[in-house]
Amino acid sequence: MTTTENKIPFAGLGPEAILDAVESQGFHCTGALQALNSYENRVWQVGVDECAPLVAKFYRPGRWSDAQIAEEHEFTAAMAAEELPVVTPLAIDGRTLFAHGGFRFALFPRQGGRAPEFDRAETLEWMGRLMARLHIVGARSRFTLRETLDLASFGKVPRDWLLASGLIPRELESVWAGVADQALDAVAAAYDRAGSVAQLRLHGDCHAGNVLWTADGPHFVDFDDARMGPAIQDLWMLLSGEPEEMGRQFGHVLAGYEMFREFDDRELQLVEALRTLRLIHHAAWLARRWDDPAFPAAFPWFATRRYWEERILELREQIAAMAEPAIAARPSW
Repeated sequence: MTTTENKIPFAGLGPEAILDAVESQGFHCTGALQALNSYENRVWQVGVDECAPLVAKFYRPGRWSDAQIAEEHEFTAAMAAEELPVVTPLAIDGRTLFAHGGFRFALFPRQGGRAPEFDRAETLEWMGRLMARLHIVGARSRFTLRETLDLASFGKVPRDWLLASGLIPRELESVWAGVADQALDAVAAAYDRAGSVAQLRLHGDCHAGNVLWTADGPHFVDFDDARMGPAIQDLWMLLSGEPEEMGRQFGHVLAGYEMFREFDDRELQLVEALRTLRLIHHAAWLARRWDDPAFPAAFPWFATRRYWEERILELREQIAAMAEPAIAARPSW
């Protein structure tokens, strides 16, 4: 089943519809519902009889096709088969994607945990080990339908969409466009410096909110942004601070990563370039979703002049950052 995107994409997805969808797969719901933090999709913890609560994820209409979602589910299943700590959708009668009442959804076991402490060396090394194992699985085959993270999809397309949207204040539009073009030129130069780096299946959005830490270590959740791209995309969001500090942190990541998989140092040229693409893509993501009532309520500052002035300053800072040498994660001797 494929649905088309509506002005209000989740209109009609109320408590009764959520419970009916879960019960359509053979569960009996207790009526307990808890909304979980998600804007792109709608995610609910649902109480069910005789077992732990389930997490029901309702996919945004029009974003991914059924086949693209299937590629994500197959990727997580391949990782689970290698005993990687990923949260995978439940398979019922051989299926992981279901449809009910005009919505597509998947069901997941509830996974507890806390936010990871990426400022700890042992945490970064542990993450490095697991990311390497994830990338070993990711490199075994390719996505054929899901997107690739590149200059076009995360930079030029969202740049053009924002300029056509009318959401940038008119008095700032030409300034933002000029700075965005300079930033994308710098991104292209960074890709040229890196050369032809390997592309593999990625988590795609591996920030602290998508990692749950337990006594057994980290668990990866939410592969909704899984796509093809360079390995560094799954690693740079573990880092923070000034370049010297990021280099030190990445040294810990590498200590774990290279226990299982070699890292191509040329990809370090892409850290600030990928950050820049993420910033442009995020602004376009907000603009594309502005007709969803959840977005103006959650991001009221998006439509303000100050927001766009800050984005212009942010891109100028990224242009300067991309002109600096790449972070150094290995000893110079």
